[in-house]
Amino acid sequence: MLFLCVIAVGFSQENEIEDVSTAPNPFKQNTNITFKITTNSTITLLVKDVLGKIVFKKDFQTEIGKNTIPFYKNDLKAGMYIYSIQNKKKIVSKRFVIQ
Repeated sequence: MLFLCVIAVGFSQENEIEDVSTAPNPFKQNTNITFKITTNSTITLLVKDVLGKIVFKKDFQTEIGKNTIPFYKNDLKAGMYIYSIQNKKKIVSKRFVIQ
């Protein structure tokens, strides 16, 4: 008997979004959304209310490394929101609270 075993291990960091956080959280007027990305690309920031309705959507051009997007509450009411940062390969979602 002959057994042939092929194991392929690969690590792709293409368009990886990591270390997503918001500070301050909760906030009253504005906050900063920070994240790391491994390539220059365009990301979309989506903010949804707790019912899933999109209340904010905007595209941003990123640079390799740490990126910061300022977010202003404008006319959004106090409450919890879900924000997502997405590119062609990955979506990362987190929560923030407006006081």
